[in-house]
Amino acid sequence: MSKETLQAVRGMNDILPEEAELWLWFEEVVRDWLHGYGYRNIRMPLVEPTALFKRAIGEVTDIVEKEMYSFEDSLNGDHLTLRPEGTASCVRAVLQHNLLYNAPQRLYYSGQMFRHERPQKGRYRQFHQVGVEALGFGGPDIDAEQIIMCARLWRKLGLRDVTLQLNTLGDSASRQRHRDKLIAYFEQHKEVLDADATRRLHSNPLRILDSKNPAMQDIIAGAPKLMDELEEDAIKHFEELQAILKRHDIAFEINPRLVRGLDYYNRTVFEWVTTRLGAQGTICAGGRYDGLVEQIGGKPAPAMGFAMGVERLLALVQEDGMIAPKPEVDVYVVHQGELAGQMASSVAEQLRDEKLRVLLHCGGGSFKSQMKKADGSGARIALVIGDDEAQANEVSIKPMQGGDQVRVSVQNLIATINQIIK
Repeated sequence: MSKETLQAVRGMNDILPEEAELWLWFEEVVRDWLHGYGYRNIRMPLVEPTALFKRAIGEVTDIVEKEMYSFEDSLNGDHLTLRPEGTASCVRAVLQHNLLYNAPQRLYYSGQMFRHERPQKGRYRQFHQVGVEALGFGGPDIDAEQIIMCARLWRKLGLRDVTLQLNTLGDSASRQRHRDKLIAYFEQHKEVLDADATRRLHSNPLRILDSKNPAMQDIIAGAPKLMDELEEDAIKHFEELQAILKRHDIAFEINPRLVRGLDYYNRTVFEWVTTRLGAQGTICAGGRYDGLVEQIGGKPAPAMGFAMGVERLLALVQEDGMIAPKPEVDVYVVHQGELAGQMASSVAEQLRDEKLRVLLHCGGGSFKSQMKKADGSGARIALVIGDDEAQANEVSIKPMQGGDQVRVSVQNLIATINQIIK
């Protein structure tokens, strides 16, 4: 009886070595970029109390209602959730460890997030994000910094056809006034609302503005505008943000229909979008969430952040023809014979002590077959060790890009390799 071949969970993908090289390159670029702006790494658990996301994201959002991977711990009855996003976890960690006690914090994290939704290009059930959070900063300057730093990253990655959309959600009082007017307006057009809009009408009417249903676009276009409800402070904040972006030649489009699906956002919201990924065109989204720290249980503190979808960004990078450089191999060690095998292992470790990248042949085989593998590895040099060389404490060095093979003592090996490589 044959056993069924096990497969990965649908929407949770393996990243194989060839593709992983591109991920490693991307992660290195991102680390250097974030450190250039003074952001420091923080790492949170994959699993958090379910109550954290219900409190932070909102119980009537799609994420909490339909998309979270939640379960009860059979050992102690705790209600736990695989994190669907990183901001709530980051704020929880900041509060738990009192990181805002002495100074504001610029933090970043990266890793897996989980949402139970229909997999499609750029949208998976296990996906990866880079998240950036600045806590304790209240002015529009930090909003601008985060948008400007995104523009710098797109240049580093060589991305094209990426545009910035910008909006403001105002503060809680203006949003409440706008919410009341939206409900009253859409109640007058109930016959046009689809099932999602009807469900959201009293729980989260702002999300109706984000609907892509063609049959609803006319009534959405005529809906009350949040801009008409903004207080003077929120308007000033938004105007100062725009002025900073213009000074830095950051082009943007104000999109009054740009909203956030999470309850904790206020004032500035933004998205970097592309037309090259179909319906999943947002590659980076963020905004200000001044109320979240208090909502989770801390003292009130302003905050601003964004998250980037790694899969979507890498899809763009690959579409633009980027191929990550393969890891270089300096030396491939070829050997045959018991004494030669012992010496080969020792020599390989000595070379690694000198910071050289070394592949030691394993699995036996003739010199000819091993040299084929050395050539295929891309190594710059092959070291050839047989029992004759081992008995003489010598090694044969074969430059793989042309040049004569030479035989040297082990004592002169490093100096000879350095001459060839340099």
